[in-house]
Amino acid sequence: MIETHIFNAENKPGELEKKEIVDFLFDNLEQYGDPKKDIQKAIDYAIKEFVSFGGFTMILQENKTIKAAVVVNQTGMGGYIPENILVYIATHKDYRGEGLGKKLMTEAIGHAKGDIALHVEANNPAKNLYFKLGFTNPYLEMRLKK
Repeated sequence: MIETHIFNAENKPGELEKKEIVDFLFDNLEQYGDPKKDIQKAIDYAIKEFVSFGGFTMILQENKTIKAAVVVNQTGMGGYIPENILVYIATHKDYRGEGLGKKLMTEAIGHAKGDIALHVEANNPAKNLYFKLGFTNPYLEMRLKK
């Protein structure tokens, strides 16, 4: 049976649990991921390990195997910039195509307070799921790296 676990400032994962989530995201985000230290920073932000607006990390787990995970950070804003940003979402490589990504996204959307933004690369096949769930693409993102 698949269980949903939510971690936040009031329900923090243990260090081993956090490491498992970081490793899971690193392994399953594949070419769309970031270094482990960045993934951990997003989780630490969500669970308020340092001064932040918080957020949550949610996992789908069956028999102690993480099957999908998402990290959502609160932005502290609203209106002109959504209240939340979905930083990472991944489904285990061996369980893709079973609807777990949609289940996790639906639960994360229901749990988040306010609007949600996310960044997705143009060639990422998950963008079709995001469109089906109601996300739109009204802007072109531009970045200045300093």
